[in-house]
Amino acid sequence: MLRSLAPVADPRVLVGSATQDDAAVYRLSDTLAAVATVDYITPVVDDGFTFGAIAAANSLSDVYAMGGTPRFALSLVNFPRDRLPFAVLEEIVRGGSAKAAEAGIAIIGGHSVDDPEPKFGLAVFGTIHPDRIVRNQGARPGDRLALTKALGTGILLTAFKSGEVASAALEPAVASMLRLNRAAAEAMEAVGVHAATDVSGFGLLGHLLEMLRGSGAGALLHRDAVAVLPGALDLAARGIVPGGTWRNLEGVADEVDWSAPVDAAWRFLLADAQTSGGLLMAVDPEDAGRLEAELLAREVEVAWIGEVREGAARVEVR
Repeated sequence: MLRSLAPVADPRVLVGSATQDDAAVYRLSDTLAAVATVDYITPVVDDGFTFGAIAAANSLSDVYAMGGTPRFALSLVNFPRDRLPFAVLEEIVRGGSAKAAEAGIAIIGGHSVDDPEPKFGLAVFGTIHPDRIVRNQGARPGDRLALTKALGTGILLTAFKSGEVASAALEPAVASMLRLNRAAAEAMEAVGVHAATDVSGFGLLGHLLEMLRGSGAGALLHRDAVAVLPGALDLAARGIVPGGTWRNLEGVADEVDWSAPVDAAWRFLLADAQTSGGLLMAVDPEDAGRLEAELLAREVEVAWIGEVREGAARVEVR
């Protein structure tokens, strides 16, 4: 879709759309760059306040993944004004504002559209030093791969919407989606990593492959090391999987080697489309212990899920 656009010629654009990175970065001076991103989602839960907070956390994640500091945000609202009471919209916006405040920023404007399907998210503006940008490329053979949230939000949300699980079964997923990636980004900045991205709509395999393509490397992924939200694996085994996860799995089929018997449930989990997922980081093995210590000190759980290795941009799953 973007191939028809003219390439960006402005030398102040440090990160643009060409590399499929998490956010755009624009140099303002020798010591300051702007980080900008935009994201919005359809409702993932029934409660308006919780939905707004999850959508805001999801939007903020891209700035954190780049190593940036959010400064302010603008809201994006699509809402069916003739089908739902404005009290619902008020709760959505209130939830988004509360999560933005938790991140230390304010929502200072926005735009709304009359739309049959509700949607909410943020355009986030942040800052970073031009020499400290964390890209989704730069991983090196030998790097260890760390992931800071469990997988399975897409599967659990689908199960809830279809009535396969009660709201109580969704609570771990909601807690995960509400958790900002700020603490994980602070740990990442304290130690320094070679590459990072957040795991969202393309699933773990999709975002890992983006990192590998940009880095010119392959990876070994240890299936049993990946953290999974309670109940998600059983639901995947029953075929309760969102359409986006099916498409993700089909999209990475030519770049994934299943070197050991990996059943369909695990394949779905590794490709599951996430909302407000964790950070995936490639770190020098000598720094892995320090990164884990920094993460745990900030109460961020980490799973060491694999290693980067030489070769083509492929993932071997064991």
